[in-house]
Amino acid sequence: MQSKKLAKSKPGPSTVKYLDIAEIRDDMVLLKDGTVRAVLLVSSINFALKSVDEQEATIQSYMTFLNSLEHPIQIVIQSRRMNIDGYMERLAAQQKKTTNDLLRAQISDYRNFVLELVELGQIMQKMFYLVLPYDPLTNKQKKFFTRMSEAVSPAAAAKLNRKQLADRIEQLSRRTEITMGQLNSMGLSSVRLDTQGLIEMYYNVYNPDLHETEKLHNINDVRFEEEPNLISK
Repeated sequence: MQSKKLAKSKPGPSTVKYLDIAEIRDDMVLLKDGTVRAVLLVSSINFALKSVDEQEATIQSYMTFLNSLEHPIQIVIQSRRMNIDGYMERLAAQQKKTTNDLLRAQISDYRNFVLELVELGQIMQKMFYLVLPYDPLTNKQKKFFTRMSEAVSPAAAAKLNRKQLADRIEQLSRRTEITMGQLNSMGLSSVRLDTQGLIEMYYNVYNPDLHETEKLHNINDVRFEEEPNLISK
């Protein structure tokens, strides 16, 4: 006989079960309802430092951008405490290589100044993201029982055939290119997050206490087998 106290408790369901994300692949996020998302990392501009004419031109460009949208967008701003560990390591390496005593002392003083400034000032780093969705019309014309079955088993809706997946990739890429051009007209640079970038971003969002100490491996260095039931032939 085995004591109940010594028996190991069964692990609970993974948190992945409760996420809307079914898979991240081909530089896009595939949700469990079959829709997809692309994420753009967008630069910022200092609006207050621009002249009155430049400010008005920026506002007009933004209005034109909003009026031209035929689909919803999501603007996400993340604020995190700035991580300067890499910068500090490079300064320390440069300090060791410097043979001039005066320069070495100046680098040391500068490192201490930056560390104190970040600790006292709680300097935050802001990241700006623009999320672009693609929701095929076929997903909006489903019958009641189809929607009910997807609510019970949402992963079934993400089992797309290769033609459906290719269509989503093409349509989302086209929408992304148009949006990036419109952002560029406002003086904003943007870049689309690739598969590795998307995985790292969501990992950082859902693991705010671990992403600094437990780094992710490059997706190209990870060996995995494709789920045979996800993409049908």
